[in-house]
Amino acid sequence: MPAASSSPRQHPAARALGRGDLRLLLLALLGQAPRHGYELIQQVGEMFMHVYVPSAGSVYPLLADFEKQRWVVAEADGGRRRYRITATGLAQLALHAAEVEAAQRRARERARAMAKASLPPPVRAAMQRLKKALVARNGRWQDADAEHVAALLDQAAAHAHGDAAKNRP
Repeated sequence: MPAASSSPRQHPAARALGRGDLRLLLLALLGQAPRHGYELIQQVGEMFMHVYVPSAGSVYPLLADFEKQRWVVAEADGGRRRYRITATGLAQLALHAAEVEAAQRRARERARAMAKASLPPPVRAAMQRLKKALVARNGRWQDADAEHVAALLDQAAAHAHGDAAKNRP
């Protein structure tokens, strides 16, 4: 069996975002605060738990289009450009609020699906067994049982993060 890659991009997805979603997500992020292009790339990557990170080749042309439409202005900031949304951009954001919300929802759903798909099959299967066991409990928990299960889950989370050695007695 081939060795598993540690790269988060080991399972390419059909498509991380729907048509036009990146445009809406970037405008929404700029509506929150001025940002550099690289920051926008990183923010979208964080939305996708870094399973998907948009390329500079897809982000910067959108920013250039935003400038052309006068939705943003680019200001010099230490040799880089910081993009700030304008009143026209805010109006576009408000006009397309429902579409932005839908794009954000699709991004969250797709990010979750991509992260789940990138899990090794034994981990995915174990997660399914855990879900079934928790549902089967039907809310009937003794404090000691709940604490024990929580401790085991914390231990598993630490191990998944690579912190297992730090948490061993």
